[in-house]
Amino acid sequence: MTRPRHPWEASYPAQGRWDAPIATGTLPALLDEAAARWGARPALRYREATLSFEGLRALADRVAAGLMAEGLRPGDSVALYLPNTPWHPACFFGVLRAGGRVVHLSPLDAPRELLHKLHDSGARWLITTDFPTLLPNALRLLREGAVERAFLAPEAEWGGGAAPAQPDFVPLPLPLAGAPPSWPALAEEDVALLQYTGGTTGLPRGAMLTHRNLTAAVSIYRAWRDEDTLEPGAQRVLGVLPLFHIYMLSAVLLRHLADGNEQVLLPRFDAAQVAETIERERVTVFPAVPTMLIGLLNLPGIEGRDLSSLRQCSSGGAPMPFEVQGRLEALLGLRIGGGWGMTETGPAGTRMPFHGPRRPGMIGLPLPGVEMRVVALDDARQPLPPGAHGEIAIRGPNVFGGYWNRPEESAACFADGWLLTGDLGWMDEAGYFTLVDRRKNMIISSGFNVYPGAVEQAIYEHPDVEECLVIGVADPYRGQAAKAFVKLRDMAPVLTLDTLKAFLADRIGRHEMPAALELRAALPRSPAGKLLASRLREEEAAHDMTSKEKPL
Repeated sequence: MTRPRHPWEASYPAQGRWDAPIATGTLPALLDEAAARWGARPALRYREATLSFEGLRALADRVAAGLMAEGLRPGDSVALYLPNTPWHPACFFGVLRAGGRVVHLSPLDAPRELLHKLHDSGARWLITTDFPTLLPNALRLLREGAVERAFLAPEAEWGGGAAPAQPDFVPLPLPLAGAPPSWPALAEEDVALLQYTGGTTGLPRGAMLTHRNLTAAVSIYRAWRDEDTLEPGAQRVLGVLPLFHIYMLSAVLLRHLADGNEQVLLPRFDAAQVAETIERERVTVFPAVPTMLIGLLNLPGIEGRDLSSLRQCSSGGAPMPFEVQGRLEALLGLRIGGGWGMTETGPAGTRMPFHGPRRPGMIGLPLPGVEMRVVALDDARQPLPPGAHGEIAIRGPNVFGGYWNRPEESAACFADGWLLTGDLGWMDEAGYFTLVDRRKNMIISSGFNVYPGAVEQAIYEHPDVEECLVIGVADPYRGQAAKAFVKLRDMAPVLTLDTLKAFLADRIGRHEMPAALELRAALPRSPAGKLLASRLREEEAAHDMTSKEKPL
């Protein structure tokens, strides 16, 4: 029986096909296969240290054996509170090899966000490293009883300076002896990762991503073939996106480990350091978010830097402004790749073909093995024809099964086996998808999801605030940023943006911090008395349009 063809298959690049086989398995097996194939070749470069594929597997096995000796059991959750160092992949694979599940904590999280994720996930162990920016929060979590044990992995292992003794932490156990007689049995359907993403209430939800979901996502990325597809095993990839983010974890780290490419890790983005690293290391692949590319574009003297080694540059995590993309492509002499995905899809979704059409909001064609459709807003089981606007739905082996401990919310986000993304858009006759709006209230700031409800809740804790609303506004650097509209209590002193930021410093993450504040005597309401953020978004859009129309 011949299967029906999807509209996008006729638009696929000549080098690839949508129905390419998608392999799945477990993540430790993915590392084993990479180590067996690529052996002593360099997998990770960090500072002056180089770790081979075999070396990474051996280190991950030592982590696994050490954690098992300490009492880790299959099904236990372990939180990783780590920046971009080799400790992250070593501990990520080590926890999984021991049968545990990983919980990603973000260094951007405020203390109470960390507390929520630990409590919700049930993680009682935490692994961190002796970065000065991480230790205070890790110590607070330990002393407040949020975790029972905190293991410390030393940065000195990779050429970092010796840190002061940390008596509250347990050194990460790394036995020199070989592996135990047998590793715990793993199944593809086991949850490998709880990746927290925001919810409509502002509380982060743990997306349950299985070994199958994540290995499928890697296979999906590798199955895409286009004119700019590069030879595996011959690339140097710049790893400056944060490893705790699903984009970096799946589309970069795991995918390029499978491909045998060397990854040069940087713990944070600094435009000057990125330019210098590309020059010195002859980086060929630079995955980024728009904020990073804009920072590089605005670096003084960037036109004179030698970026000629780059053969592929891609942007994800947030929309890339058209005019910025044009300037970047002129600077680099490359077409900037892009696509769409979400935490719940691991994050494989779509890709923009190298020679495909471009228009504002276009996100490209579904990746191999991924099916997408547009459904009616009033009936999610009703698919819409090309050109009709509705909600984008997706299904495939990479799509998660639901949110941790939230069965009702998990069920509500699926219709007939299709994940309802919450993104509005349409598909044209050739199978290209276009977004017309992001999720109802979400702000995409520097590639991170910011949820107005969470920011509003924190602002409401200020004793002088009577009412507040938070919306996303255009930001030339972040793409979008949060703007707070506040009505103060009677007789309250004037609130400044700096004062508000200081108040919020330990309540929300840096990426969630409002970039603008407007005080108002009253906030817009519906006839029923509900505060209307939509009215403020309309006002900001009208203001932006008026500003653009003013003569120079």
